[in-house]
Amino acid sequence: MTNLSAVTPLDTQWLDRYFDRYKSASFQAEIYPKLIAFRDLVLQVRASGKKMMFAGNGASASIASHARVDFTKQGKCRSLDFNEPNLITAFANDYGFENFMARATEFFADEGDVLVLVSVSGTSPNCVEAAKYARSRGLKVVSFTGKKADNPLRQLSDIDFWIDSAAYNIVECTHMLWICTVVDMVVGEAEYSVT
Repeated sequence: MTNLSAVTPLDTQWLDRYFDRYKSASFQAEIYPKLIAFRDLVLQVRASGKKMMFAGNGASASIASHARVDFTKQGKCRSLDFNEPNLITAFANDYGFENFMARATEFFADEGDVLVLVSVSGTSPNCVEAAKYARSRGLKVVSFTGKKADNPLRQLSDIDFWIDSAAYNIVECTHMLWICTVVDMVVGEAEYSVT
């Protein structure tokens, strides 16, 4: 158990600055229209019987998988992800790691599907190539990025969620917060039974 009385004033000032910066970035009202647009897109996909496809690398792959499960189970929107090890290694071996997401999109996408890509940098070659391929097929692309505002993944997206930070923990946690917010918007409430 942490003894909170042992936190020095310097520590609390650092934490105040840390959380103030990221509270502002994570909860800004400017993000609301994008959250609503993503919710509306999910509802459209669900109503049309189409699906959402999720992908990312590293922790972003975990976020993508978590999102896929939540949108499927809570949001009742059919979803899949490209994070199965056999798929990644077989496609990366045959087509190159930078192309495995694009080729997975090629094999699994149907007209009207949506591709959701999660990348802290927005420069991951496999995410960028997947977005380019999806757009060439007329699929909608939703991205969650950070770091530089002009990252290529953001520029290739129909709906782009971007946080002004290069701190992986902040970017990834904010991506997860925004994704879960949209799940709750689809469900219509924030606290509900998942059984």
